[in-house]
Amino acid sequence: MTTPSSILVKGRDDALVAQATSHLLEALVGTLDPATCVEELGGGGIDDLDLARIVDALTTPPFLVDRRVVVVRDAGRLTAADADRLVPILTEPVPGVTAVFVAGGGTVPAPLQRAIGAVGEVVDASVGTSVRDRKAFVAAHVKQSSVRLDAAGVERLTAQVGEDLSRIDGVLATLAAAYGEGATVTADELEPFLGATGTVPEWDLTDAIAAGDAAGALDVLGRLVGPGGRAAPAVVFTLQRHYLRLLRLDGSGARTKDDAAAMLSIGPYPAGKLLASCGALGAGRIRQAVEWIAHADADVKGQSALETGTVLEILVARLARQHRAAGRGAR
Repeated sequence: MTTPSSILVKGRDDALVAQATSHLLEALVGTLDPATCVEELGGGGIDDLDLARIVDALTTPPFLVDRRVVVVRDAGRLTAADADRLVPILTEPVPGVTAVFVAGGGTVPAPLQRAIGAVGEVVDASVGTSVRDRKAFVAAHVKQSSVRLDAAGVERLTAQVGEDLSRIDGVLATLAAAYGEGATVTADELEPFLGATGTVPEWDLTDAIAAGDAAGALDVLGRLVGPGGRAAPAVVFTLQRHYLRLLRLDGSGARTKDDAAAMLSIGPYPAGKLLASCGALGAGRIRQAVEWIAHADADVKGQSALETGTVLEILVARLARQHRAAGRGAR
């Protein structure tokens, strides 16, 4: 397999970008000593990303080894003028030199991204937003690790880390140390190594509510407001925004997810979910939900003597039961 002459590693999560870069460098370096073949630039401060140094590193051929890897971190700090200088070098690379640009510090100039994509490879470390996407990410990392998890273990690990997917490699390394490389670890054996519960995205809450799953919605709520999580008013705001969108869709004439997306200025996928919920609930239930949310908003801001957590639990349970009743055709 031919090694690309230039690679861009990008993504929304800095920790996942860092992990992807680490794995990539391990593959590029192989059995060589990194001290002899890897040159790191950037990532150490504002004066550490010098264009002249980058150009010099990219145009210096390997010496005493068969390859050199030049890592440019925080490539988003490069300017359009920097990109103009670098593109010709990437287009006609020095044999044996691989340039690895790591996103961060801003937006990588578009000409540089296009040049890398044309002659090399772009590695996107981003993970989709759904539970299915997160589960697929976990399963892929388990497959590449030196231990194996049964199906229940993958489910449990996915649920525990939530959006904190950068924790996966650490958990797997710990399991390998505890049970030995090549071991198959069950969900029960995994449990002591899971660590703290990770955060989850807000749409996990609205998805569970829309499914009529009160228990699941309350579990997600607990994750959202747990240590380091969202404040109660922020959760109410999330639900308010969701149901006000349903209110806008009700009677609007929107028939397709594209119609709904144009009306709400959001993507077609979330718009399609909102359109389905709107049709399932109907005008009366949507208005009732908006009233419940308005009351809860006042209560979490001090109008009620109830604890804010209790106010949220009551609201979420009511909304989920409402969806479940709508799915059964109840009036």
